[in-house]
Amino acid sequence: MTSQDDLFAEQRSERRRSVAPLASRMRPRHLDEVAGQTHLVGPGTAFRAILESGSPSSLILWGPPGTGKTTLARLTAKAVQARFIELSATAAGVKEVREVLAGARQRIEDDRGRTVLFLDEIHRFNKAQQDALLPGVEDGIVILIGATTENPFFEVNSPLISRCTVFRTEALDPGDVVAVLTAACSDPVRGVDTDLEIVPEVLELIAARVGGDARLALNTLDVATTIARGSGRTAVGTADVAEALQRRVIRYDKAGDRHYDVISAFIKSVRGSDPDAALYWLHTMLAAGEDPKFIARRLVILASEDIGLADRAALGIASDAFRAIELIGLPEGAYALSHAAVYLAIAPKSNSIKLAMDRAAQTVAETPSAAVPPHLRSAATEGQRRLGDGVDYRYPHDNPAGIVPQQYLPDAARDVVIFNAGSRGDEAEVAARLAVVDEVLRKPDRKPLDQRE
Repeated sequence: MTSQDDLFAEQRSERRRSVAPLASRMRPRHLDEVAGQTHLVGPGTAFRAILESGSPSSLILWGPPGTGKTTLARLTAKAVQARFIELSATAAGVKEVREVLAGARQRIEDDRGRTVLFLDEIHRFNKAQQDALLPGVEDGIVILIGATTENPFFEVNSPLISRCTVFRTEALDPGDVVAVLTAACSDPVRGVDTDLEIVPEVLELIAARVGGDARLALNTLDVATTIARGSGRTAVGTADVAEALQRRVIRYDKAGDRHYDVISAFIKSVRGSDPDAALYWLHTMLAAGEDPKFIARRLVILASEDIGLADRAALGIASDAFRAIELIGLPEGAYALSHAAVYLAIAPKSNSIKLAMDRAAQTVAETPSAAVPPHLRSAATEGQRRLGDGVDYRYPHDNPAGIVPQQYLPDAARDVVIFNAGSRGDEAEVAARLAVVDEVLRKPDRKPLDQRE
């Protein structure tokens, strides 16, 4: 190239740099610039070893947005001096995949090197589309790097995932996000194009509000800088950040992994008797637009599964919250959900109902089609009574105690104990009452729930 060509190339590069978003300009150029993800890029890690081997295999990168999946894919291509082709599963199909595979095969035949196919949102490919990737991956025609925010073990078919190594990226912690933003403020070539003052407090505010998403953090800084400059200010302030974000971003997908992770955290917090955590996860879901009836249904289930007879009011509280949501909806219904979540969190816990359900199902499976004892059978007709149905049945209310010694289980399960009461909360009274009943019914000894082997 002539010196004039060099000048034109430099000018074109400068124009591309100036119009590219800040997040794109600040993309790490080598592993040591990658923020966070030390479990992947740190010394001695499997990912780094694969990259530095010079012959990486196909990969799937699984993690939240803005955690460096595209960057890691580009660095992989750079490490092996491979051609980098990026496709989005939302726009590409089998035709595009086959074209990439044909081009990659030709490059190998022409001795021009390998091809890295980066497929963003690979979970959006259906089975047929994923199957189209198999020949190229299996034969090493391409190095496939799939990126997904969803659990690949659910969303990617088994033949494809068995040919890939799965690595998980994690949301950046606030300190890592501040480091990314600081680098953008201090880089005179790729960084923020401004002479405005940007104090550390502004960077910390952004880091606290982006949920570990480095791309969102950089874009927020870029927009906040533009807002401050347009308003004639000499420094970027917290108001500019608030305007750039509009509202706190909550990473949540009602159909994705985050949905299941958050509802799991909510239920486990209530079960674990932590009302603060229960309220935090509850309002995370509400702020993200979760269906309040879904939350209320889970509380009703929890009231029996994890509290049961230890607090007799728990199921009623949860059911009332569900009815309140049906009657008044949101936002006012959040009071009822918060009320129920706190009540259930601080209630004494017992899983005796769940264990009894499991034991009942097991007993039924072990004694299929067990005969109903004759005295318990329906005796609606004279013919049934002549056959002995209903004969010798004793009516409990004829006894002053309201209990009579009588067999209720079938003969095949006569000595089975299905329910064991615990000793927490109201269930201690249940256990005492049960001891009285068992004596009359001549039941086998029950083992208190809290002393089970």
